[in-house]
Amino acid sequence: MLSQALKSLLRPDKRVVVLTGAGISAESGVPTFRGEDGLWKKFKPEELATFDAFISNPQLVWEWYEYRRKLISEVKPNPAHHSLVKMEDFFEDFHLITQNVDGLHQKAGSKKVIELHGNIKRNKCIKCGQEFEELEFSSKEIPPKCTCGGMLRPDVVWFGEMLPAQAINEAFKVSSLCDIFFSIGTSAVVYPAAHLPVVAKQGGAYLIEVNIERTELSDLADEVFLGKAGEILPEIAKVIREA
Repeated sequence: MLSQALKSLLRPDKRVVVLTGAGISAESGVPTFRGEDGLWKKFKPEELATFDAFISNPQLVWEWYEYRRKLISEVKPNPAHHSLVKMEDFFEDFHLITQNVDGLHQKAGSKKVIELHGNIKRNKCIKCGQEFEELEFSSKEIPPKCTCGGMLRPDVVWFGEMLPAQAINEAFKVSSLCDIFFSIGTSAVVYPAAHLPVVAKQGGAYLIEVNIERTELSDLADEVFLGKAGEILPEIAKVIREA
């Protein structure tokens, strides 16, 4: 299944970067939140996942995210997530960049995760920017308030917002320096994340795409694996174990 060229590259001293998108989470059953629940059918994510929507109706947006958090809390990492943990343990220089906000990589055990779109489990104050990891709110107020008095919002990137500067800068840096770049479960059309594999390729990296269908990145990739990441990545992890 794996080419001899790729097998020869899978050595501990290689610098590896992985970019993951919605495809890897979909295999765990993470819902797309496009109106499955009766209460939310009249809303589109684009109408709720904006700063303007939050300011206009903070209680509504907060409750929608609480609904999403509850669903995500019941989802478990799949074999693709666990295989990436094994890869992180194997390679001396390994970075995992994700466009997902569900925290499933960390739940599986990944440590070096660069979150481009934030994390739905975190909140931050719209006034002072303080982050809150796991909160138990004594106040019945919705949304809760920070000690500075500002409202708390989910620490995710909403429509119309810039990606966190530190995260995207680090992502471009490690991508430009890597030897192997994996693009997994992402359509490769949403910028600036879609440019990361291009930067890696321009820097001389061996580019591998894992996706259920071909994308705009496929012609640029050195190897393309079409199928479920949960079936393909364990095979790569197996080769690593035998190395």
